[in-house]
Amino acid sequence: MTTTGAIAEAGARGAPGGPWWWGRRRSFVLDVTLALLSALECATEGIGFANEAGLPAAVGFAIGLPAGASLLLRRRWPIAVVLVSIAITPAEMGFLLSLVGLYTLAASDVARRLTVVLAGVSVVGTFVVTFARFHQDMSQDGYHPGLWLTVFFSALMALGLSAPPVLLGLYVGARRRLVESLRERADGLERELALLADRAEERAVWARNEERTRIAREMHDVVAHRVSLMVVHAAALQAVALKDPEKASRNAGLVGDMGRQALTELREMLGVLRTSSDGAVAAQSSSADSQRLAEVAAAASARVSESVVAAAGAADEAAVGDGPCLDGLEDLVGLSRAAGMVVELCVEGEERPHGLRVESTAYRVVQEALTNVHKHAPGAKAVVRVAHREGEVALQVENGPSDGGADVGLPSGGNGLVGMRERVSALGGVFVAGVTDVGGFRVSAVIPSGEGWMAA
Repeated sequence: MTTTGAIAEAGARGAPGGPWWWGRRRSFVLDVTLALLSALECATEGIGFANEAGLPAAVGFAIGLPAGASLLLRRRWPIAVVLVSIAITPAEMGFLLSLVGLYTLAASDVARRLTVVLAGVSVVGTFVVTFARFHQDMSQDGYHPGLWLTVFFSALMALGLSAPPVLLGLYVGARRRLVESLRERADGLERELALLADRAEERAVWARNEERTRIAREMHDVVAHRVSLMVVHAAALQAVALKDPEKASRNAGLVGDMGRQALTELREMLGVLRTSSDGAVAAQSSSADSQRLAEVAAAASARVSESVVAAAGAADEAAVGDGPCLDGLEDLVGLSRAAGMVVELCVEGEERPHGLRVESTAYRVVQEALTNVHKHAPGAKAVVRVAHREGEVALQVENGPSDGGADVGLPSGGNGLVGMRERVSALGGVFVAGVTDVGGFRVSAVIPSGEGWMAA
């Protein structure tokens, strides 16, 4: 609601409404006052008219009093008030009644044609009465003015008594309707602004949730795979530490290398959370969430640092590089092979650039699928297929059933498949995952590589 509307509504609540058809008490008081004055005027003029006509004064009083009091009905029945004023015009009564009645009629919502007709009848009646009265008074004084002088004086009186209230009423009515129209428009605009504000708030909440989900997905992809491999190698290290010291040493080195890589990716994520201030609106609106995630990432980084120190002795500083891409699949598969998994990588088609977002998504899908094999099917063989096609890249990671290898107790949050599906769907791709007929598991994805993703 606009300020004007609020004030009007507050005023209406603060002061009780008037009786019957009056919206406010002061309107009721004004009409009662005008009706009393009009009734007194008409009663006095009625007595004078009765004396001139040779009638009892009580008759003139009885006619003038209710006629003048009819002004009390001007807001409810303005046409009736004007008709009463026209009816008593021959008796030369109702000067105030005529003025206020015409003003009210012109300011009301009555059809303009009817207003013009009644105002014209009032002008004609006033002209006739003035003409007759002026001619009679001049004749009694022995003065006989010309016809044109009498017509001019009568017309001047008729227009002077009728035109001003009608014009004023038309102006006030038009202004009142304009104000009401502007108020309604302002109220409508304010309601629209309120709806827009609600929608903006909803979009902001949605953007914050999307940003929170995106950052959580990135954190999951960065940490889960390498830490899972570190746990696998740590379990193998514990098993062969006494039997094969050389192999234990190699496993310790692998744990250190993977820990350093995890630290590097965590530092990249922390740098984005701490320094990215001019990105999307969603990132700006979720600064508090990003700060909390940064704190969680810092805690995870500290834990990984402890693991690296315990396994390899120290973690070297690493430069921040580009995001993962399909060129890194060989190294990714090599890490799983080093952890004891039998992995086969098949690449079909001519390799071509697909854009950073597309290649990063494809890399993360393969990474998460291999991580799930480590978690849920230890000892199973996995086959990774990558097909470069015109306008898209297709991926498939399939593993057989577990051969009963030792379960290293990797925890699962149940978000891996969900994250992969969200990543692929965000680029307009298709993602399918499910159990195979032989008891294994298959993850398939087709990601389009349009110009929009190439630019990204």
